[in-house]
Amino acid sequence: MRRVLVTGVTGFAGSHLADYMLTRNDCEIFGIRRWRSRTENIEHFQDRIALLECDLRDATSTRDTLEKVRPDWIFHLAAQSFVPTSWIAPTESLTTNILGQLNLFEAVRHLGLKCRIQLACSSEEYGMVHADEVPIKETNPLRPLSPYAVSKVAQDMLGYQYWMSWKIDIVRTRGFNHEGPRRGPVFVASDFAKQIADIEKGRRPPVLSVGNLDARRDFTDVRDTVKGYWLALEKGEAGEVYNICSGRSWSIREVLDLLLGMTKVKIEVRQDPARLRPSDVMVLEGDYSKFAKVTGWKPVIPFEQTLRDMLEFWRSR
Repeated sequence: MRRVLVTGVTGFAGSHLADYMLTRNDCEIFGIRRWRSRTENIEHFQDRIALLECDLRDATSTRDTLEKVRPDWIFHLAAQSFVPTSWIAPTESLTTNILGQLNLFEAVRHLGLKCRIQLACSSEEYGMVHADEVPIKETNPLRPLSPYAVSKVAQDMLGYQYWMSWKIDIVRTRGFNHEGPRRGPVFVASDFAKQIADIEKGRRPPVLSVGNLDARRDFTDVRDTVKGYWLALEKGEAGEVYNICSGRSWSIREVLDLLLGMTKVKIEVRQDPARLRPSDVMVLEGDYSKFAKVTGWKPVIPFEQTLRDMLEFWRSR
């Protein structure tokens, strides 16, 4: 049985990754959480995994936890992952994402652990993408447009550096937007779905607030994405970086229209200036051919199903 540690197991992707691994029956799952972490995402399986308290920003806590678990694989998903928060609290975003990962790497190095590590990096690293650079390959320049994106570039490059310098067995994945049930309501598609569910229940007037509807994003179902994470460690090459995406993009307006088509309630759409960002990435559309060639992975869940499942999740809350 492979011993697998998931950082950020209480989060959106972390909980779906644990769901997937529990169907495999070939690994012992360990998850770490901070004492104040919300647990609603893991309540349905928390008695089937080993849950440990650890704060990655504390080097001692991190090393003690890794010494106790001694994992064969680590999926590093813990992060401050909301782009707008990184403008409001840039220090917190950079500290959490960069120093947390650094503590993890140093613990692995000093304990002499022979484990594989998957780093959940981000398409936000590409940032300012020019029209002739779409679809985006892993070789594209990184031009980050937010403190969050800068923190993910640092994580990405640290992963490369620790492989080159210390031969820590690290595989980096640059995930594009992934959506599905349990997605936090601060993220655009989930925010629209929650607003619609609240309007249907009469909890708010029939007005849906939006930000920039012209930006285009490459959306993948989280359940496809986490299978990609697993394959990254099963078949990926140490030191390499792989895009995980769908290979097509949707405008935020198209996402909104799809969701509005799933309700019978008449809803007015109104732009809220507070939802506009200081600088926004206009198009993120990825090329996952490198990852597919190495692992055989491809997305299989249609985006319409992802949105419908997300809307049903909020309707059931």
